[in-house]
Amino acid sequence: MSAAMGLRAMGLELLNCGDRPYELRGYPAVALRDADGDPIEVRIIPGAKPITSGFDHPPTRIVLAPGERAGAALIWRNLVTDATVPATNGTGLDVAPVAGRPAHPVALDGPIDLGNTGRLGVSAWERRKPGPADTPTPAAPPSPTTPPVNPL
Repeated sequence: MSAAMGLRAMGLELLNCGDRPYELRGYPAVALRDADGDPIEVRIIPGAKPITSGFDHPPTRIVLAPGERAGAALIWRNLVTDATVPATNGTGLDVAPVAGRPAHPVALDGPIDLGNTGRLGVSAWERRKPGPADTPTPAAPPSPTTPPVNPL
């Protein structure tokens, strides 16, 4: 994304590591925390129309088989538009697959630096195509073996 315009993005990935299908519908439920672990009040925007364009595909029902993945993204602008409002830096992120399900902490490479916009866009979940890491490695050909020896 364009850092000069203050535009930032971060991808999320969900892997069904269970042994049953897992249904997703809609948007991930996200919450930001500050450096002390306290919640940060932020307006979560489904899609991102007030932030940027080209990010607003509608949510669909996705059923992930075991081993399948879905992805979503967060997008925000680091803008300071009012010097009287302190800038917000989220250093902790909790994500639930959808609202009402348990949230899990997600490691961040850096802060979610919202400036003082107080807005965070969230895309709908999309099925991810399997990548090279998801493709099973073909079994090695059998190694030549010595035929069994019959004892005399």
